[in-house]
Amino acid sequence: MVAAPLGLSALTPAALRRLKFQAGLAGLALLLCASLVIAVTIGPADISPGEVWAVIAHKLGLIAENPVSRLREGIVWELRLPRVLAAAAVGAGLAICGAVMQALTRNPLADPYLLGLSSGASVGAVSMMLIGATLLLPVGAFIGALVAMGLTLGLARSLGAITASRAILAGLAVSALASALTSFLIFWTATGDSYREILSWLMGSLAGARWSDTGLALVALAAVGAPLIASGRILDGFVFGDTAARALGIDVERTRWVMLGGTALLTGVLVAISGAIGFVGLILPHAVRLVAGGRHHHLLPLAALAGAVFMVWTDTASRTLFDPRELPVGIVTAMIGAPAFFLILLRNRRAT
Repeated sequence: MVAAPLGLSALTPAALRRLKFQAGLAGLALLLCASLVIAVTIGPADISPGEVWAVIAHKLGLIAENPVSRLREGIVWELRLPRVLAAAAVGAGLAICGAVMQALTRNPLADPYLLGLSSGASVGAVSMMLIGATLLLPVGAFIGALVAMGLTLGLARSLGAITASRAILAGLAVSALASALTSFLIFWTATGDSYREILSWLMGSLAGARWSDTGLALVALAAVGAPLIASGRILDGFVFGDTAARALGIDVERTRWVMLGGTALLTGVLVAISGAIGFVGLILPHAVRLVAGGRHHHLLPLAALAGAVFMVWTDTASRTLFDPRELPVGIVTAMIGAPAFFLILLRNRRAT
């Protein structure tokens, strides 16, 4: 007697979810690799994927002789590749921060931009730029993000229990205050070209990304983003409320503040590199949640990969759509994110 082959219908629901997660993870990882290579080939200089691989292989010591000219090698290695990798790291980090903040505050509208973290980080980063301490940009951005997060949660809590609407209103107030403070600092101290440079940075731009920025973003992603991704099962406990989380053995207050501090640190570093880019942390977790469900040990890695792919292509669009002029990437993400934000509001209204 020959046994019938087992199909998907023979799998348990848990095994089927795991299989879908693994397939999604592999698919997004392949899409990210392909996006990185293709994005590097797009631009005024016509470069093929083979040349991109040849430059990477030569730089990594995998091949002895580089078949690509020095000029084209410089375009790939010094200009496009660090920028594309920085965009991927920024997208992944912001998507992780958004998913974590939505779970910790049980607020589907939470993200670093709406809760004021990005604006607070901008105040710190601009302060460092204006005093000429550019090496301390990430430190200033982290302190600004941390202060903004404390103000937002403190203001929301002063109104009673932290609800979604209170957190958003408090975040908008803190964001407006931080934006006004940033504008005042620029008005008071910036002159000449520095005014234009800071304004361009505030609208979100990866035009100046170099290997040092890419390295910093990847280190922050590994040091802070990876532990946050590994905390998916803890975040699952927060989804059902503080009482349920305590019943699972979670030190609720300590865990919440440690993880929010981690998101502030990661946001601060990323804002220092890319400027204030909104909506990535809001729309990517929601888009992934619609497909993969709400379990955070699945949601977080998928959102990170989806965020990386999203930012690679929005940054590519920002530098090529109006060539030779470059559109700030923050404008592109806002054009996509604002309608998505409205749809999320509409969906939440129907759900309630």
